[in-house]
Formats: sequence, C-alpha cells, structure tokens
Amino acid sequence: MKKIGLVIAMAFMVSITFGQKVNFSGEWKLNAEKSELGAQFSIAPDNIVVKHTRKTIEVEKHGQMQGQEYTTNDLFTLDGKACENPGIGNSVKKSTAVWNKKTKVLTIASVIPLDDGSDVELIEELAMEEDNLVIGTSAASAYGEMFEKYVFDKE
Repeated sequence: MKKIGLVIAMAFMVSITFGQKVNFSGEWKLNAEKSELGAQFSIAPDNIVVKHTRKTIEVEKHGQMQGQEYTTNDLFTLDGKACENPGIGNSVKKSTAVWNKKTKVLTIASVIPLDDGSDVELIEELAMEEDNLVIGTSAASAYGEMFEKYVFDKE
C-alpha cells in the first residue's frame, strides 16, 4: 500500500512540473555582461517590471537614451489581437503578441510611426533561460537594422 501511495505522489509531482507554464512576472535588471548589445548604440532598458497573467502581459521599461531617463509602459493581450500603446512622441505603437507553446517564446511584433512618415518595425522575443529573462530584439527602419539580446537577472 505504501508503494502505491508513493507512486501516486510521484505521478502527481511530475504532472505539476509538466503542467507549469512560463511566467515572465517579476522585477528584472539588465545583465550587460551576458547580453549582446549594440557596439555603438543600444536600446536596452536598464531594468523592467513584468506583470504576466493568463490573458495579458504588462511591461514597464526603465532606461536611458542620449542622457535622458525614460519609462515606457505597454499592455499586450495574449489573444493574438492588435494592441495600441504610446509610441515615440505622440505616436501610437501597434503591437501583436503571440505565444508559441512548443518553443515557449512570446513574440511581440510592433510598428511604431516616426515623425518623418516612416515606421520602425520592432520584434521582441521573450523567453526564460534557466532563471533569466531573455529578450531578443530586432528593429528595422529607414535608418537601418539592429539586433540585440538582453539577458535580465531577477532582482
């Protein structure tokens, strides 16, 4: 009887482990040493705060750009529908967040209009690697393209 109880308990623990979903929630600090940042220019935030629920993900980024501190706040739905958040200046950033169950990667594709009439296309891929939040970021505009990989440690 003890063996059956032990087998049931182990099966329960395994099912809990396999049933867990990725949750990006937390306060995260950029680990510049582990990250792959642009040599001359980086758009990496210094830290981020993520609130991840079953239906939404809210991302608050804090950083510095050209000596100016900034904070951005974005709310994305995880239903694959387009979301709108503040862009650059008075523009509106349009984004779609899609979860890939196989790779356990959340891809957020955004288009940000610029004052000159062109757009920035931004792709952010969020994943967990061990205890780190990793965000692969690619940006493309009339001004060029860039790719960075941010590795964040939990604070």
